[in-house]
Amino acid sequence: MTRALLIAPQWIGDAVMAQPLVALLAARGERVTALALPGVAAVLRAMPGVVEVIEAPFAHGRLDLPLRLRLAAQVRGSGFDRAYILGNTVKSRLVPWLARIPRRIGHSGEARGLLLTDVATAVDANPLAEPLALSPLQCRIPRAPRVDMRRHYAALAAVAAPAGTPQTLAEPVLTVTAADAAAARARFDLPPRWIALCPGAEYGLAKQWPVAHFAALAVRAQQAGYAVAVLGAPRDAASGQAIAAQAPGVRNLCGATQLADAIALLASSSGVVSNDSGLMHIAAALQRPTVGVYGSTDPRHTPPAAHRSAVVWLQLDCSPCFARTCPLGHLDCLRGISAGRVWDALAPLLADAAGSVPEQHRGDGAPA
Repeated sequence: MTRALLIAPQWIGDAVMAQPLVALLAARGERVTALALPGVAAVLRAMPGVVEVIEAPFAHGRLDLPLRLRLAAQVRGSGFDRAYILGNTVKSRLVPWLARIPRRIGHSGEARGLLLTDVATAVDANPLAEPLALSPLQCRIPRAPRVDMRRHYAALAAVAAPAGTPQTLAEPVLTVTAADAAAARARFDLPPRWIALCPGAEYGLAKQWPVAHFAALAVRAQQAGYAVAVLGAPRDAASGQAIAAQAPGVRNLCGATQLADAIALLASSSGVVSNDSGLMHIAAALQRPTVGVYGSTDPRHTPPAAHRSAVVWLQLDCSPCFARTCPLGHLDCLRGISAGRVWDALAPLLADAAGSVPEQHRGDGAPA
C-alpha cells in the first residue's frame, strides 16, 4: 500500500476543502497521514481517508528549522512513498524534503516549485481578472483570478494517478459520531433543536455580517422554536455578547470551546448561519443545513460543501474585492443582506433536513 504524507493548509476552511483530494487518494488505496498545525488538526481528525494526524506546532511566519528537522527525522522512518504539499511556500516543503520522501507533489507557488519533484498542472481560474472602477472614490480594485480551492488541491491527485484512474471530485465531507455529537450538546446544555451562529471571520471586517443582523436572525429562529448559540474563538466574544444582548436567550459560547468541541457541536446542530469562515466550511462538510453570508469574498472561490447549504451574496459591482476592510467605507455588500433574506435561505434547508437523513451523519439523531 502506498503511504502518503499530506502537508495540510494552515487555515481551517482550506483544510476542509482539501478533503476531496484525500478522498481521491484513499479511493485508490493510498494510506494518508496528515501533518497539520495544531489549529487545524481537529479538522483532519474528522476527515474520512486520513488515518493519522501528526501535529506540527510551527509558529506563523517563522522557519522553526530545529522543529522541522525533528519532524523530518520522525517522518523519515515511517516509509512514506510520496508527499502532497498543499501550501505554496518553500517552508511547507521542507519536512518532506528533509525526510527524503521520494516524490514531493505540489503546485509551483513560491520559488517555482523548489524542493518539489512533481508540479501539478494549474487549474483554470474564475474569469475575474479585470479591475472595476468604483464611484464615488473612483478607486480601482484589482480582481485577481481565483480558482475553486477544492479543484486546486484535487489537481495534486492527478500527478501520481495510475492511467485510467477516475478523478471525479466529490464534495468535502467531515464525520462525527452520533455519540460524540450528543455528548458535546449535553456538555454545553443545548436542546435538540438549536441553531449555531458564527459571526467571526479571521480575515477581517469585510467578511463579517453585522452583529445586529445576526441578532435579528436569532430572534426569528427563536420565534420558530429553535434555541440559538453563538460559536467562535475568544476574539469573537464581544460579537457574541452583542448578539446575546440584542436577542435575549441566546447562548454566547465564543471562546468556551476548543475546535474539536466546536466541530462536535456543529454536528449536533439543527442549522448554521456563518460568515465565510472555517466554521462555515466545517458545518457544510458535516452536512448540516448551512447558510454562508458572503461580502468581500467570492463563493465561487471558497464555496461551502453543497450537501445542504446555501449562499447569500449580493454580488455588488464592487464585490468581490477580497479586502480585509471595505475600501469604500460602506460595507454595503454585507449591510444590505437582511436577516429576513438569510432566514428565507435557511428555512427550506431546515425543512429538508427534517424530512431526510444524509448518508454520512446528521448530528445526534434529533429532529431538526
